[in-house]
Amino acid sequence: MSDTQYDLVIIGGGPAGYVGAIRAAQLGRKVACIEMERAGGTCLNWGCIPTKALLKSADLYRTFQKAESYGLSVTGVGFDFTKIVARSRNVSNQMAKGVEFLLKKNKVDYFVGQAQVTEPGLVAIATGEHQGKYLRTARIMLCTGQKPRVLPGLPVDGVRVMTSREALAAKAPPKSLAIIGAGAIGVEFAYFFNAFGTKVTLIEMLPQILPVEDEEVARLLQRSFDKQGISTHTGTKCENIRVGAESVKLDLVKDGAATELEVETVLVAVGITSNLDALFSAKVQVETDRGFVKVGTDYQTSVPGIYAAGDIQGPPWLAHVAMHRAIHAVEGMFGHAAPKQVGLFPGCTYSQPQVASIGLTEKICKERGLSYKVGKFPFMAVGKAVAAGDTEGFVKVIAEMPSGKILGVHILGGEATELIAEYGLAMQLGATVDDIHHTIHAHPTLSEALGEAALATRGQAIHI
Repeated sequence: MSDTQYDLVIIGGGPAGYVGAIRAAQLGRKVACIEMERAGGTCLNWGCIPTKALLKSADLYRTFQKAESYGLSVTGVGFDFTKIVARSRNVSNQMAKGVEFLLKKNKVDYFVGQAQVTEPGLVAIATGEHQGKYLRTARIMLCTGQKPRVLPGLPVDGVRVMTSREALAAKAPPKSLAIIGAGAIGVEFAYFFNAFGTKVTLIEMLPQILPVEDEEVARLLQRSFDKQGISTHTGTKCENIRVGAESVKLDLVKDGAATELEVETVLVAVGITSNLDALFSAKVQVETDRGFVKVGTDYQTSVPGIYAAGDIQGPPWLAHVAMHRAIHAVEGMFGHAAPKQVGLFPGCTYSQPQVASIGLTEKICKERGLSYKVGKFPFMAVGKAVAAGDTEGFVKVIAEMPSGKILGVHILGGEATELIAEYGLAMQLGATVDDIHHTIHAHPTLSEALGEAALATRGQAIHI
């Protein structure tokens, strides 16, 4: 049994875990971080980062295909899918090494293996090089995150049935693919595989793709996908899924009517579930709610001395939210600052066109009976977008009236995921649409649309 006494042991080395460990070390605490696979967790190794590398390849391939419209001559455009996937994996490996370096630099003891909370104040490492090692600690923070949810009776084999993890290591694009679930993960993979010639069918049980986004944004993204050749089905259930040796058959059921679909592969993107397997011994009973670990305002669980941060708490399941949660949990537990739970946060989807949002949707504003105005400005009226040949989409600002307080912002279009940051800062500081308008935006830039949309809430947009 280890004689080392830690101030904090963190289980999980993803965005919440490694960020929390580094912050605790910055506060002068002795910290250990235990990760089951590799530093960076799902986000860095099997989620956010590798998917963006794949999507960059798809974007470039699409650009090459329309090179003639830019006055360029390109012949023999093709792709090597193996190299595309290999580049994605190399990007993840590079980033994981970077996280491991940061942990070492901050003097965090880093262990690879399956960890278990055997009792409050004691963590065991059950697998790997340090198997059988026990760490004594004043505090434990659970940051084990989530894993893809699977459908009952539909085992994942990586060939006929995949989750996002298997899709990230695919050896070749399937000829046809049904994606069950049209949240951000489903939408991004739909765009990616379609770009490389797969016949994609995107299926969502709820009334719109990207169910958490503004209805107008979702509707126009679906229209864009239709033009790209992606078949989208909303308000549709998947039933009677039959996996064969060469294909998968499933019934698409909408309004009581069933249509059979046959595809080479099915990708299940119906959400995620907490990583709680073997995390606790029989001596430790941490309260959960619908599979998520319940925490108080200080991120402490029902067991004193055991905290939890990140996706394991429940939605929103976003890496930047997990980092925020971990920092506030650590600063709170060591008395550095009063811990805060998540307030404003941006949501991003990296298809083309991109989607980014923060704050309330128009539907929620209506439901709450708020007094508001909507300001919209299309990228087709922005000189930089026209010059770049990328005019699809718009900026939509929802402002409380007459105060001008920003209630929500929704962007569809190129670089939407970068542009949303300005409104995130504005809302955090309590700025109004008038403050946005009075901030000079460089010309020509895509960000001009942010200022014009703010003006549009007052009926004063200049360039439309």
